[in-house]
Amino acid sequence: MKQPAPAQRGKPAAKAKAKRKSREELNQEARDRKREKKHSGHKAGSRANPETPAAGKRQGQSNNDPRLGSKKPVALVADGKTQPVKKPVVKTEPVAKKARLTPEEELASLENNPRLDTLLDRLENGETLSGEDQAWLDDTLDRIDELMEILGIALDDENEDEQADVDMMRLLKGN
Repeated sequence: MKQPAPAQRGKPAAKAKAKRKSREELNQEARDRKREKKHSGHKAGSRANPETPAAGKRQGQSNNDPRLGSKKPVALVADGKTQPVKKPVVKTEPVAKKARLTPEEELASLENNPRLDTLLDRLENGETLSGEDQAWLDDTLDRIDELMEILGIALDDENEDEQADVDMMRLLKGN
């Protein structure tokens, strides 16, 4: 005679499994959810045709348009002409004029300029300068040349050129 199979020990009795839904039921639930979502917004024309308040609700208040802003029409161009925009007038206090330096003072200040010194040092070291620095250096050196001409200070460029010519002649004669 057959004996019944012993129950599994240590595990509780299995609960009844939940019935799986068929494809038709799942589809129907999805359609219902979609139908509920579809009607979640305001009804059509609610902005253009606002609801009229009930007689008992708002007594004493005027019927306000829910739209904000002015209803007055605005002309985009006035009579085909545009008005020039007026700039606000800014009052400035008169600035004291700088005292003009004598050529000697101006030359001394330019020669003692630390920026000029640093840029000339950089050039001697073979560095290239930015466009702004190069322009400032050229202007400053031109001004120094003008001041030296005004003051009658001559550079020894002529003597150097003559010495270079003499040196070249010596080299050529020596060969």
